[in-house]
Amino acid sequence: MLIVDDEAGVRESLRLIFGKDFRLFEARSSDEAVRRVKEERVEIILLDILMPGTDGLEILKQIKTIQPDSQVIMLTALNTARTAFTAKGTGAFDYVTKPFDVDELRLRVDRALEKIQLSGELERLKEEVGRKYGIGNIVGKSRAMLDIFKTVSMVAGKKSTVLITGESGTGKELIARAIHYNSDRRTKPFVVVNCAALPDTLIESELFGYEKGAFTNAYQRKMGHFESAHGGTLLLDEIGELGLGTQAKLLRAIETETFTRLGGTEESKVDVRVIAASNRDLEKLAKVGGFRPDLFYRLNVVSLYLSPLRERREDIPLLLDYFLRLKAQEQAMAPKTLSPEVVDLFISYPWPGNVRELENLIERLTILSPRETITLQSLPEGLRSQDQTVALKENVLKGSRPLSDAVDEFERELIVKALEKTGFNQTKAASLLGTSRRILRYRMEKLNISEHNLVSDNTKVSQ
Repeated sequence: MLIVDDEAGVRESLRLIFGKDFRLFEARSSDEAVRRVKEERVEIILLDILMPGTDGLEILKQIKTIQPDSQVIMLTALNTARTAFTAKGTGAFDYVTKPFDVDELRLRVDRALEKIQLSGELERLKEEVGRKYGIGNIVGKSRAMLDIFKTVSMVAGKKSTVLITGESGTGKELIARAIHYNSDRRTKPFVVVNCAALPDTLIESELFGYEKGAFTNAYQRKMGHFESAHGGTLLLDEIGELGLGTQAKLLRAIETETFTRLGGTEESKVDVRVIAASNRDLEKLAKVGGFRPDLFYRLNVVSLYLSPLRERREDIPLLLDYFLRLKAQEQAMAPKTLSPEVVDLFISYPWPGNVRELENLIERLTILSPRETITLQSLPEGLRSQDQTVALKENVLKGSRPLSDAVDEFERELIVKALEKTGFNQTKAASLLGTSRRILRYRMEKLNISEHNLVSDNTKVSQ
């Protein structure tokens, strides 16, 4: 704490009040106060508003320039209370009048400390989020991901718009966050708008806000996402779902960095970096009239394509290890391990839901698997049958099984499942398979499939 007052009696009183709780510094003049702030890290400053030479308001401005995070409480006589109130608007945290009540002064100081602690916690959280979305925490070693890392590093510090494309679940929002948190905008808002989740009647008011009375139930002005993201980054997710009318207004907002609220006439200036994401091919969409070509070219300044997981299988073991540790930590459990057979299956599985599907499956297995090691028996039935299909395909490609055998086995599996699903009604099974009962009976005889054989096989398995 720094006490700034030219009266020795006031400084002594404050020293008695706060001497046990703070490391104290004192200043008798404005020059001495400024020198102290330059030399020491000061959190709380008690500043007399009437000082010889430079007045307290001028000192306040200099202090906030040197140490903007310090909290200044102005000490003022009753006849300068209005000036002290003005000081609150120019950087002071609060003010108290002389002669001050000790309990009231302590309360003001406690509130100032609370603000400092909250600010410190906020900065810590921002740093933690920044680390979480740092490039080093995005998992992948494939050439495709290494190229993504390189591009993110190059564009993060720029203001250029970025278009991120790829199938659902590939991590488009994660990459957008990495761009934001590796830029000088990291301490400003990162706002995500899911364009697919908003109907056309609402998207404009959500993006640009609206004025009071713009429509029924518009009882007060509402800030839009562009305004909320001022100074930071706006991610327009699934931008391919926007209507053409909204696309035109969005294009103008990006190009001019201005927008007009719904129902308003006044343009507002905004500083926003726009990142767009889509699981659709916007270039093809633009050629058939589903997306404005001029907006596509404006967004496509820097383009990032996230490959599906099936095209970068070398990343799967890294992702498995990462999610096993992450989900165990989230659930306060010991990390599970995967048997070699499960790892092989996961590497060969096509992952139609990409990284999101893999993450959700690992979370499910972490919670529900009773043993430390997750085996094939722990997997959902769909994945276990996938294992048999993959093994069969690999054996054919290695030359250890002829193609005719693989075709017969695949056909047998389909026919058996159809019969089981229809209660061994051959007519219904044939209809389910899209064939005739006569052809089904022929294939059953060729593959030695009968209800008696299936029942016998099931009985053996159960025994």
